[in-house]
Amino acid sequence: MARVVAGSVAQVNAGIEPTILSRSRAGVGHLTLNRPRAINALNLEMVTEMLRVLDAWEHDTDIDIVVIDGAGERGMCAGGDVRGLSEQVRGGALEGAVEFFRAEYALNARIAEYPKPIITFADGVTMGGGIGVAGHASLRIVTERSQLAMPETRIGFTPDVGGSWLLAKAPGRIGEYLALTSGVMDYSDAIYAGFADRFVPADHLAALYDAFETRADPANPAELSLLFDETPPPSRLEAAREWIDDAFSRDTVADIIARLREIGEDAASDTADVLEQLSPTALTVTLAAVRRARTLTGLRGVLEQEYGLVLWFAATQPDLVEGIRAQVIDKDRMPRWNPAALSDVPADIAEQAFAYRPVTALWG
Repeated sequence: MARVVAGSVAQVNAGIEPTILSRSRAGVGHLTLNRPRAINALNLEMVTEMLRVLDAWEHDTDIDIVVIDGAGERGMCAGGDVRGLSEQVRGGALEGAVEFFRAEYALNARIAEYPKPIITFADGVTMGGGIGVAGHASLRIVTERSQLAMPETRIGFTPDVGGSWLLAKAPGRIGEYLALTSGVMDYSDAIYAGFADRFVPADHLAALYDAFETRADPANPAELSLLFDETPPPSRLEAAREWIDDAFSRDTVADIIARLREIGEDAASDTADVLEQLSPTALTVTLAAVRRARTLTGLRGVLEQEYGLVLWFAATQPDLVEGIRAQVIDKDRMPRWNPAALSDVPADIAEQAFAYRPVTALWG
């Protein structure tokens, strides 16, 4: 017998289509992000509802595992509501941004530390805030339609939601490459880079979900998923490791770009072109953030670092609003970065960013 909770009580009472669907049956709790027209982009209401449901299910003896996916055909989650963030920053109302980031990071940590297995279906677009939901789960499924990325440097921002923790643990210098370029991973890349665990064709997801409800052997979700997964083709990231590691091990962003030019391969030159179009401030701080994340002890420490960085960008850096304008609002793809050149970025900009202390602490 299925138990269904169709979003929050307020949504149900108001007759509004819930942005989070939650239901349970046969030991499986099922959470669906339900804003398909926005590729299930997260807002505070969704994050708060997911936390509420996970809290309830933790002590529900009828639920053994949790599955999280997204509604619609386009993707699991395109990220957070950056339009809303831009409005808050331009209006000088950072309280809303603080409230959202604190709740979102609490959700990221909750998923990573949840005492019951959480399985995520990162089918289609799963980027930014979507990585924060999918990337820290016990078992992370991707399909042939998956497109994963931490695309924050495109908008003059820096990876968050624990993304810099995943990037820091990627093989070689793949983390720096993905963080700086905002590069998109397919399913093979995602598994190779450590953002996913299994490749299951999209047509098999329903059968896998049914098996979670009906199969007694094997009982472990990770072992059960092996009955449905397939071997992905070789990752393009793995094939490019030699030049990626060579260039992205350099000390500064300027050194990375110079080395990419020297290597001479088309892919390396194209990567240099990409970097030269992105925010010099975002690139400089992001490079330092990924490398510093490697020295931290766990996800919570990295989330705390990211919390300070994102609020530093929101409170002090014009590139965030300008990047959102150019990429999301006006979509002219012609951001005017300030400063516009790497040579004009203060030498201590990363230290300034790390030293920023939000008025409201992340935890507690």
